[in-house]
Amino acid sequence: MTPIYQGIDLVHVPRIREIMLARPRFVEEVFTRAEREYCLARRDPYPHFAGRFAAKEACLKALGTGLFGSGIDGALGEIEVISEKSGKPKLQLTGWTAGISRRKKISQFSVSISHSADYAVASVILGGRGHGGESDDWSIE
Repeated sequence: MTPIYQGIDLVHVPRIREIMLARPRFVEEVFTRAEREYCLARRDPYPHFAGRFAAKEACLKALGTGLFGSGIDGALGEIEVISEKSGKPKLQLTGWTAGISRRKKISQFSVSISHSADYAVASVILGGRGHGGESDDWSIE
């Protein structure tokens, strides 16, 4: 049997905007350079930042830690949301979060992000290797 872990998060876009404007370092602490470039290239970057923040928190929930297990400054920066050429988001984990993923034998990652003017939502589903040890080509760096 393949273990499946799921996390979901909802973010209020105006709250992310408020935090970012009040504390500019927040952006550098939480988002990777590539994420910042992606979001800032959009006409209104805040829904995109909120969507990526929701994906990071949903990933932590799926890993079973949430923000309490790692702290906002650490783990959120280790989870990167990459956009494939098609626009489909993809997760890439490093550091502590990648270590948890390896211990749980996570071999599959799925992330979905949606946003409107006021809310962003993300769902993350992680699939572990079952007793057969089968895995697909998704990887952790």
